[in-house]
Amino acid sequence: MSPRRNKPKKRGKDNPAHGSEREIGASHQSIEEHLEGIYMVRRITGSSSTKPYRCPGCDQLIPMATPHTVAWLEHDVESRRHWHTACWNNREKRKPKIERTRNAPRY
Repeated sequence: MSPRRNKPKKRGKDNPAHGSEREIGASHQSIEEHLEGIYMVRRITGSSSTKPYRCPGCDQLIPMATPHTVAWLEHDVESRRHWHTACWNNREKRKPKIERTRNAPRY
């Protein structure tokens, strides 16, 4: 019986393209096209979320250590916003919030 091998095997070290594909795949970043323009969308894990944010979709707080989505227009980094993932996915279905008086009809 041969002794156990404690060193990890070298996989893909010789191929430089392999490393770059791995970095892109691990970033959880994608490009999405919407009516307003092209968005860069990044999925944030709970462990990398270090402070609370306010979701622009529902105006609720996203607590620390909660997975969520960060999105911004492709050429406008200042428009970067943190969203609940469900709010980001359903934002085009959301209707404008209409506030009515207490006795107003609902139709």
